[in-house]
Amino acid sequence: MDLLKNYPMPFSAADIEQKVFDAKTRSKQLFDVEHLKLALSLIDLTTLNSVDTQEKGARFANNVNNFHDNFSGIPDVAAICVYPSLVKTVATTLKRPGVGVASVAACFPASQSFIEVKALECKMAVEAGATDIDIVISQGAWLANDYQTVFDEIKAIKAAVGKAHLKVILETGVLRSVEDIWNASIVAMEAGADFIKTSTGKLEPAATPQAVCVMCEAIKAYAAKTGRKVGIKPAGGMSISEDALLYMAIVENLLGAEWLNNKMFRLGASRMANNILKDIVSIESGKVQDVKYF
Repeated sequence: MDLLKNYPMPFSAADIEQKVFDAKTRSKQLFDVEHLKLALSLIDLTTLNSVDTQEKGARFANNVNNFHDNFSGIPDVAAICVYPSLVKTVATTLKRPGVGVASVAACFPASQSFIEVKALECKMAVEAGATDIDIVISQGAWLANDYQTVFDEIKAIKAAVGKAHLKVILETGVLRSVEDIWNASIVAMEAGADFIKTSTGKLEPAATPQAVCVMCEAIKAYAAKTGRKVGIKPAGGMSISEDALLYMAIVENLLGAEWLNNKMFRLGASRMANNILKDIVSIESGKVQDVKYF
């Protein structure tokens, strides 16, 4: 694909391992209340199960609505992420200003359908109240080296969702190399992605520090060339505070402090919010406490 000629990969796999090592060192310095609160504010609180009900969507939203009655001085999560069928329930129940409603769409997680179907599902999710749309690239097309189809589908879906944030999932665990992750990141951003995201959480491996380093380097190169800043979202395989802090350290080291907010950086997780909340409460109270709120 011609556009990739404008983005030669400026590092080796060994360079990425060094960046991961540096971030692990930095992340140990971030285990404090300030950074844990920041981590909580980056989370897309997620439920993506086939048995999810409207009642569960409403409960998720009400937990966010009532959060400050139970935990004053701690920020809200960034968004609630659900399937399209739950978007309207979450959007109408949610009352906290600034908390988004994210929807996986475009025939998530396989993305194996017609582009017309994918685009329509995304458009309908936005009309139901979604502020963010998370889609998966056509992995079969990508692995067949049909990068143009991947580009064209992302571009068509971005047109369909309008001002909603489009997060494009690369499913980095099935990509073949560091160069593949780099190229997929570039193609997604050139096609209009507002965020690039590692994984669906449905396949292993999900997010890895190595993949996120490559994606951050691609975001930096794209911003330098175009002036447009794209967000990053590690997702899947994260459960404890240390996971969040490691990805925060990567983003801080490679993109800078201007990306350390939920306009530019999200964490996709279903279990991690309670564990971060537990660590915040334990540090502030001076004693270890188990917290199961979300």
